[in-house]
Amino acid sequence: MPIRVMLVDDQVLLRTGFKMVLAAQPDMEVVAEAGDGVEALETLRSTAVDVVLMDVRMPRMDGVETTSRICKDGGGGPGEPKVLILTTFDLDEYAFTGLKAGAAGFLLKDVPPDELISAIRSVHSGDAVVAPSTTRRLLDRFSSLLPVRRRTASHPELDQLTEREREVLVLIAQGLSNGEIAAQLVVSEATVKTHVGRILAKLQLRDRVQAVVLAYEIGLVQARGA
Repeated sequence: MPIRVMLVDDQVLLRTGFKMVLAAQPDMEVVAEAGDGVEALETLRSTAVDVVLMDVRMPRMDGVETTSRICKDGGGGPGEPKVLILTTFDLDEYAFTGLKAGAAGFLLKDVPPDELISAIRSVHSGDAVVAPSTTRRLLDRFSSLLPVRRRTASHPELDQLTEREREVLVLIAQGLSNGEIAAQLVVSEATVKTHVGRILAKLQLRDRVQAVVLAYEIGLVQARGA
């Protein structure tokens, strides 16, 4: 079954361009389009979608609010679509709030076609598509928007992590890839992937992006200059 994609953007020309790129892929199908968040949620109630490409600045309902609603209940329709935020500028605060709302990652609107296709496939398979270094720069810039929460009061789940898992969580939040973490801890990359999977499961997180956000929120790491 092809990956079912929904395009949400108030610019028709952009939707047309993305649709042409995706239509050329044998494993993808654009099953729906919407010009704003309200229309997107209405469409999702009756249309099964795997991945939503979501613009952020739209009339009636922006992409952040729409993303939040989709990630809470799938938009009220069949399936549990993953959301990729589309933004015009790197380090856009909308991208950050979109990630915090539950998006699986974000892309720039001028993303090369091969990267767009790869990102959609990655998100569909359960991975995040924000590079660790980009995640770190996002959080360094916008960490002031994060509410500081006491660890023991708000996240007793952390007590379930082993010492090594906490160490891996800190390294994830510092922007290291699985390969870099493996090199630093002198273990195999497969071992790191296992630790990451257990961290996400124990903390009930969707992906490593949300793990980074959580690490900042509870003070395991701090932004530069903080």
